[in-house]
Amino acid sequence: MKKMCFAVLLLCATAGFAMPIASSARAMVPSELQQLIGVDYRALKDSPTAQALKDKVMPQNLKDLETALKGIGISSDRDLDQLDFASFRTEKKGIQTIGVAQGSFSAKAVLKKMKLKKISGVKYGTATIYPMDSGLVMTFLDDNTLAFGEEASLKSALDTRDGKRPSLDSNPVMSEQMAAVDSGPLWSVLDQQGTQAIMMSAMGDAAGKVGDYDSLKKRIQASRYTMSFQTGVNFDLTVQTADSMTAATLSTVLKGVILYKKMGASKDEKTAYDSATVDSDGSNLQLHFKSDDQKFQALMSTPLFAAVSH
Repeated sequence: MKKMCFAVLLLCATAGFAMPIASSARAMVPSELQQLIGVDYRALKDSPTAQALKDKVMPQNLKDLETALKGIGISSDRDLDQLDFASFRTEKKGIQTIGVAQGSFSAKAVLKKMKLKKISGVKYGTATIYPMDSGLVMTFLDDNTLAFGEEASLKSALDTRDGKRPSLDSNPVMSEQMAAVDSGPLWSVLDQQGTQAIMMSAMGDAAGKVGDYDSLKKRIQASRYTMSFQTGVNFDLTVQTADSMTAATLSTVLKGVILYKKMGASKDEKTAYDSATVDSDGSNLQLHFKSDDQKFQALMSTPLFAAVSH
């Protein structure tokens, strides 16, 4: 599911406005949220760049999802408006992931088709869970919204909705991150551990050269980002830290990493690095990437893109 979530970020272009996550879906997200991604699925078919990305990086598990939805009568091209993916941490079962689909489909119509195929559901609390292809299960939250995932993950989310475990609203850090981006066309929020891992990966060997990096890492708190294809490709990342000194230090290190990587980069990769800017604003580290469609499609053929997308 982790790779599928990243692929969704790469595959989706933007419409003029975004659909916020449904309140019925938000109620299912546990407070131990690791990452939440919201995407406008409708715009996939409207962007040549998004289509090129889909052909190049679409992983098998995302294809399996589309197949599973098709198996219950929902076409990803025709019927889906919005997809949201939530990954959350659990003590005994590690990281679990659920997806929520909103669209022009009808629960009544889907359930009618499932009944004709003799597919029946099983009650779990106040919900009814139905099997899908690829080992996934699903339940309808309302007539135009369904939640899906592996059975254990979906049950954890339903327990959250039914008040058996704390929900996202009891996590002020992640709730604040969402409030800053969830009106965007494509957005994501990531918790402290996830953000620390991403920053470590981005800095590579440079992290070991930063004095007392372990202490610095602990002051990285969370992150959020948005991506759009409305006028070329735009990516904006904000990393929340404990103070302005931490943000400024991280900014300096990342600028150095970019300069170092440019030295051995290809022409197209150097263009990509030149399109990225890093700065700090108060306690926030900010990274912005902007490219036109032609340059971005050229970037897709480089080893740098292959490393990032896989």
